[in-house]
Amino acid sequence: MPMLVNGIRILSVVVVKNDGHVLACPGFDTIKGSNFYRLIGGGVEFNEDSLTALKREIREELDLELENYRLLSVLENIFVYNGNSGHEICFVYEAEFKDKTNYKRKSFEILDGDKAFQAIWVEMTEENKKKVFPGGASDLL
Repeated sequence: MPMLVNGIRILSVVVVKNDGHVLACPGFDTIKGSNFYRLIGGGVEFNEDSLTALKREIREELDLELENYRLLSVLENIFVYNGNSGHEICFVYEAEFKDKTNYKRKSFEILDGDKAFQAIWVEMTEENKKKVFPGGASDLL
C-alpha cells in the first residue's frame, strides 16, 4: 500500500480471523528497526464508499471474495513509517472468506500494481496485537 505524502489517505481494511490468528501483511520499519503487521485492504477511491472499495481491493489484490461484512470501527491513524509522516482514516471491517478452504492456506500473495506482498496468519498474542496497524486496531481483535 503506497503512502500519501502531505495528505490524508482514506483506507478500508478487513479483519479476517482464523482460530486465534488474523490475516495481515508483515512489514518492517528500517528507521525504527521494528516489525509490524498491516491488515489487508486498500485505498478508497473518489466517489466510492468504503465497503465497495474493500470488496474491490480484495478482488483485485487477492482474487478472492469475502462475505458477512460488518463495520467494526473507523480509526484515525497518524504515524511515522521509515521516517515519513502519514495520516490515514481507516474503515475497519470484519468479514469471512466465501470459500472456506482459504482458511487452510498458510499465506496469500497480494499483487498491488507492480508490487507483490504476502499476507499470513498472525497469531494474536498480546505482543502481536500491539504490532497490528492501523493504530487502534488492536482493540478490535
